[in-house]
Amino acid sequence: MSASLARRALAEAVGTALLVAVVVGSGIQATDLSPDVGVQLLANSLATVFGLGVLILLLGPVSGAHFNPVVTLAAWFTGRRTGDGPSGRDVVAYISAQTVGAIAGAVLADAMFGKPLVRWSSHDRSAGHLWLGEIVATAGLVLLIFGLSRVGRAHLAPAAVASYIGAAYWFTSSTSFANPAVTVGRAFTDTFAGIAPGSVAPFVVAQAIGAALGLALVAAVFERPAPTRADPAALPAEPELAAPANP
Repeated sequence: MSASLARRALAEAVGTALLVAVVVGSGIQATDLSPDVGVQLLANSLATVFGLGVLILLLGPVSGAHFNPVVTLAAWFTGRRTGDGPSGRDVVAYISAQTVGAIAGAVLADAMFGKPLVRWSSHDRSAGHLWLGEIVATAGLVLLIFGLSRVGRAHLAPAAVASYIGAAYWFTSSTSFANPAVTVGRAFTDTFAGIAPGSVAPFVVAQAIGAALGLALVAAVFERPAPTRADPAALPAEPELAAPANP
């Protein structure tokens, strides 16, 4: 990463804000256009897939396009011995930017649709099966991101990560939040995509457990990491590094 920390943190804030705006805004639009919950979820998930893929492709070369404290912490953890991951200072800056960005994104989405700018969500998501869904969703996300890095295919992250999140909307009971910052941001909107403040902490705990499980799976499945750039979760910035790796 050649960009300054301030520039990278800004990219993380902007990317996370736009991601949450996509999630919340598409949820509002979907509920306005259709009374069918299945159609609402389909519209919400498709918008998220397209939006996330574009954001990773655009901002990945600047900050690594984490947009997720779990990804940032996992990158720090895996790179702490070799020194090729984010520093502690980077972690603090990234997570702060992601959290502020997520809240701003929820407020922006509400503003665009004429909703109250800040209204705590009343959508309770407190149930064991939902927490299990978050563990599975987050573990799969971490396994995917760091597995791609291990096999030298991080350049596929925009399509792969977006596709995984789109699928996880449907195969997990929690609809795959898989992101502590986004979870916090979605508590600020009382709309389709919201989560009640009282449900946030258990979701974040489940996401942390899922991240640890995902890292354990990476270590168990992949014997050795492929040569990487400064950040294991980052997209390659130079065109020559974006060429498909040999099988």
